[in-house]
Amino acid sequence: MKPLKTLLVDDEYSAIEGLVIRLAAFSQISIIGHAASVDEAMVLISQSAPDLIFLDIEMPGKSGFELIKQLQPENCPAIIFVTAFHQYAVKAFEVRALDYLLKPVKQERLAEAIARVTANLAQQPNKADILEVADIVQQAGTARPADTTTYRIEQEKLLIQDGHHPAQLIPYRDILWIDAAGDYMCVHTNAETFVMRARMKSLINEVLPDGFIRIHKSTIVNLQHVAKLEPLINSEYKLILVNNKALKVSRTYSKQLKENLSA
Repeated sequence: MKPLKTLLVDDEYSAIEGLVIRLAAFSQISIIGHAASVDEAMVLISQSAPDLIFLDIEMPGKSGFELIKQLQPENCPAIIFVTAFHQYAVKAFEVRALDYLLKPVKQERLAEAIARVTANLAQQPNKADILEVADIVQQAGTARPADTTTYRIEQEKLLIQDGHHPAQLIPYRDILWIDAAGDYMCVHTNAETFVMRARMKSLINEVLPDGFIRIHKSTIVNLQHVAKLEPLINSEYKLILVNNKALKVSRTYSKQLKENLSA
């Protein structure tokens, strides 16, 4: 396969520099330019027709999602989002990006993302077809999970698997909390955020072991990582995790939480 013509889009030049350094280790990547805005990127895309774009989301003026809206589906390059924010992962699925990397980007995750892109290009020579590939999400997500995504308990780990890629196993002890976004769940560890297709009710009732408890209609917490509980008004509480992450506890679940913490 020829080197992938690659465009970097980020309004922070330091982020561009860091990515250039990391990408130098991959012979299959040929950087053709970089842009600090959507408008600059569109000019370079029209001139160079890149195969792959590493795309930031939050940028002045227009976001990375707005860039994708301007691209023709039949000519759309492969997209790897690179962002500091995990909460956009679900939306990234909807535009069918091939991967979703959290800053600061780890070399190992970068290698996985590039391997995914090259594998999809090899299997699907037509770029339009690449957009139909459904991939499992890793670190705050990769690509849109297929409807056949399954999850289960295996060797004290949460298994995320979609049949297209190697399974991602996350030790339960490493999971701090899980929050919901529609039919998707963001699974947070100290190091990474993973996204899986699941419903909270099924996850808490059928999958997660004892020690995981619901504290809000959209949040599950691992009791092993709870540092303290602070009262708020109206019988609500603020739960502080060992990493200082603060989570809201609703009245509906506060009694059960207090009982479990005092047990």
